[in-house]
Amino acid sequence: MLTFALAVFFLIITPGPGVLSLAGVGSAFGFRHGSRYLLGLFFGTNLVSFGVITGLGAFMLADPRIRTIFYIISVSYLFYLAFRIAFAGSKIAFIERAAPPGVKGGILLQAVNPKAYAVNTALFSAFAFLPTAPALEVALKLLILNAIWIAIHFLWLWFGITLRRLDLPEKAQRAINIAMATSMLIVVALAAFAPH
Repeated sequence: MLTFALAVFFLIITPGPGVLSLAGVGSAFGFRHGSRYLLGLFFGTNLVSFGVITGLGAFMLADPRIRTIFYIISVSYLFYLAFRIAFAGSKIAFIERAAPPGVKGGILLQAVNPKAYAVNTALFSAFAFLPTAPALEVALKLLILNAIWIAIHFLWLWFGITLRRLDLPEKAQRAINIAMATSMLIVVALAAFAPH
């Protein structure tokens, strides 16, 4: 169980579309709007977990046409987000928007987030610790996953809010934007091209 918890921690803390966009919403709109977006990400990631656990995701993606369409939509959208982050200029806002994305935006992001599918697949298909009680194991994994997920995502929200308050020089803000966009692209590429 400890190995599973460590895997959850390291797989979730790495910058991906969810945490980077959450930091951006926190930076641009503050805690209240960031918390609403976090709630959407939470619902979205649990929907992805449900799809992985039940095999629904595998069933849908077994059709090469559906898999190709999903791949094109998700990678295109995530590259677009990375582009927006990298070229946000000298202001750390990660993603500039006129209005916060809210709960619906969080759910939609997780629905097309290849890292969410890769992480959930890795966590629920490996790290068996109760082989004689698979239903209990899944329930415990969900509890552990959600407890760590919530803590890490609130940390990223706080990070975004704090970065905005630091009022860093423009050059430093631009460097952070580029580093975050690069990290996001690396994680997306690893998730998208990993063997399933």
